[in-house]
Amino acid sequence: MENAFAHFGGAPQTLVIDNLKAAVAHPDWFDPELTPKVQSFCRHYGTVILPTKPRTPRHKGKIESGVKYVKNNALKGRTFAGLELQNQFLLRWEENVADRRIHGTTKRQVGKVFEEAERATLLPLPRERFPHFHEARRKVNRDGHVEVAKAYYSAPTEYLGREVWARWDARLVRIFNQRFEQIAIHVRHEPGRFSTQAAHVAKEKISGVERGAAWLLNKVSAVGPHTSRWAEAMLNARGIEGTRVLQGLLGLTKKHASEALENACEIALSHGCFRLRTIRQLLSRQAQKQQPLPFLDEHPIIRPLDDYAAVVAQAIRRQEDRSSMSEGFFQA
Repeated sequence: MENAFAHFGGAPQTLVIDNLKAAVAHPDWFDPELTPKVQSFCRHYGTVILPTKPRTPRHKGKIESGVKYVKNNALKGRTFAGLELQNQFLLRWEENVADRRIHGTTKRQVGKVFEEAERATLLPLPRERFPHFHEARRKVNRDGHVEVAKAYYSAPTEYLGREVWARWDARLVRIFNQRFEQIAIHVRHEPGRFSTQAAHVAKEKISGVERGAAWLLNKVSAVGPHTSRWAEAMLNARGIEGTRVLQGLLGLTKKHASEALENACEIALSHGCFRLRTIRQLLSRQAQKQQPLPFLDEHPIIRPLDDYAAVVAQAIRRQEDRSSMSEGFFQA
């Protein structure tokens, strides 16, 4: 239809079409329902489509007669190497034969009637053609996404399990509700990829890692000062990988009392240990904080330094004696 509009230089005010499934969602002589894409096509060109009565071919008898004329006059007994060659032939045939014939009903030349009377009634064409896109119904999956060309695009949470309309082209994917109000728009992705907008994810589904380290540190600070200081020091030492450690630390609050966690984090921080497994081990052992031992100059079990010097000197002399004996043996 669009190619016909371009050929004639305008769009007709009304069009009568068959009840093909691609255009008519629900055939009804009194109140037919067109597919959303065809409705958009009509709005783009300002035309109105009136489907024929279902299973009533005589409602478009003039069109059927025109098709029969083309088959019997232009195409009968001819073959073509390809569709392009056939179209070129039909264009020349239309200009030189069909448009110059005398119509059986009007008794006038077809081409002259179009130029003198019919062309002026056509609606002006818009500046751009109707945008090419695909369209189909989709059901929003349990994970909040719809599948389009083997990629997945998020929809608002209130549409979980409901049917929506998806439109896509080479660049964008648009999602509409049943009233054809746009509810989401995404950049097109290659198959297998997910496109998820933050506004389409329920708050209870957002993980701590996705919320960020600042949110996790704020949650950890509620446990106590020692736990908060250990968490901050750990994050400084380990960087971005520490965000998952913070999530694991928060998980420990569900199994252990705050006092035990505070004690474990204080001990771990005093040792400079920033592994979550260390915190778990300390919680299981209920370990005590390491106390620094004073340096003792004298103690009953500590021997004087001179004794150690004598032991070292004796060991050196024994080594020298063995070496001299070995040399004398080989000389003999």
